[in-house]
Amino acid sequence: MRRGLRFVPLAMLAALVLELAVFVLVGRAVGFGVALLLVLAASLLGMVLLRREGMRAWRGFRTAAQAGQPPGRQVTDGLVGLLGALLLAMPGLVSGLVGLLLLVPPVRAVARVGVQRATERRVSSMVAGDLFGPRRVRVRRGAPRPAPQPDTEPPVVVDGGRAIEGEIVER
Repeated sequence: MRRGLRFVPLAMLAALVLELAVFVLVGRAVGFGVALLLVLAASLLGMVLLRREGMRAWRGFRTAAQAGQPPGRQVTDGLVGLLGALLLAMPGLVSGLVGLLLLVPPVRAVARVGVQRATERRVSSMVAGDLFGPRRVRVRRGAPRPAPQPDTEPPVVVDGGRAIEGEIVER
């Protein structure tokens, strides 16, 4: 994790250069006044959506918690929505476009699944189960696969050869 953090300043600089280059290109194509109005309109829309997405995420979390369901899906969906609104609120055409894409339902669903999978890899199976509910796992018949990496689940072998629904429980 820390190895990747050393590239954050470089990535931020690259993003700034990209934003400026795209702004200049769009400004030359449609005029700087129109490009500036696009950036301002996107930022205003992002600020409005920040509040809406925050309230939506909070309501989804409360509803899941009150119903006794795992809140992970609502939390990850809310985080993706908040990130999209935040990127849209930031001044810039590229960040605004990425933020707008994260608010489109099919793209948002794909991003939510990605966030959920990344979270499941970083936390224990028990915490992942508490957040996202029981997971579906595939169980295969036959010899076990090669030894897993230290932080992954061991392979399970059962008779029958068909996929079954199960829950991973840590001891």
